[in-house]
Amino acid sequence: MIDNKKVLFSGMQATGNLTLGNYLGALKNWVSLSDEYECFYSVVDMHSITIRQDPATLRKRARALLTLYIAAGLDPEKNCIYYQSHVSGHAELSWILSCFTYMGELNRMTQFKDKAAKHADNINAGLFTYPVLMAADILLYQADVVPVGIDQMQHLELTRDIAQRFNGIYGDVFTIPEAYIGKVGAKIMSLQDPSKKMSKSDENPNGSIYLMDDPDTIRRKCKRAVTDSLGEFRYSDEQPGLHNLIDIYCSCTGKTPDEVVSEFSGSGYGQFKEAVGEAVVSILDPLQKRVAELEKDKSYIDSVIKNNAEKANYYAQKTLRKVQKKVGFPEKIR
Repeated sequence: MIDNKKVLFSGMQATGNLTLGNYLGALKNWVSLSDEYECFYSVVDMHSITIRQDPATLRKRARALLTLYIAAGLDPEKNCIYYQSHVSGHAELSWILSCFTYMGELNRMTQFKDKAAKHADNINAGLFTYPVLMAADILLYQADVVPVGIDQMQHLELTRDIAQRFNGIYGDVFTIPEAYIGKVGAKIMSLQDPSKKMSKSDENPNGSIYLMDDPDTIRRKCKRAVTDSLGEFRYSDEQPGLHNLIDIYCSCTGKTPDEVVSEFSGSGYGQFKEAVGEAVVSILDPLQKRVAELEKDKSYIDSVIKNNAEKANYYAQKTLRKVQKKVGFPEKIR
């Protein structure tokens, strides 16, 4: 609790380009949570280096992501928006928590297996202990809730297990976090393969709409989206491509699936794809314009980076000092 508000933590990696799925499934929902929770939104650049990154590109993308947070509507006066690497407590707590995490628990993490298969030439220890750093991210701020997708639930469960184990030994040190899962647009799928989530790392560029795609590119990708040969306009799991497009349209317009089916019943898929394209353009256009404005104001973004890092460090150190004392580290002489 901070000022009688529950604490919420979330973050995104500073790799690749954010997709419409990232925006509708996470970033857009974050804005609506700002009044209810004390929010910490991190650019998790430390997580990014489990895969080799070009240093200049990583720095550029980290700043672009932080700028996107603000452009999407996150007020840096109400939310703590910061770089993970600017708060040393993440790494310090991660080491301590790794000593309370069992190898068997990490071996069960499916994301490690998936990433190890994709990057067989660089299966590093950071990739293996990634979930411990994620636990540190969350527990460092005594987060009550964490917005997570289904693919991250396993990591959150491990975080809860680690926190409960630590508390069982040393008393009530950590808040046990709960999952917050948005209901609408929580999982936007690939336009080319609706069995897979829309991803920053999709090898097929037509499968994902990126937040900075120009309007013509967005319209073209929507027109090329996979549907089916049934020719029926239904919101059904049997028609995953159309189901996905309806989800996107609903998330962009605020309409319900039933309303969309009623509106386009009797229409061809082509007409609906055009409508989806226009709906996506309409919500991304103001976002892109705001990004362009913010990119011109270097001093403002610099001040956000500095001030929010100080705020994050303040709360991180409160937790870290308590943990260090519990495990027996000598107190610092101030």
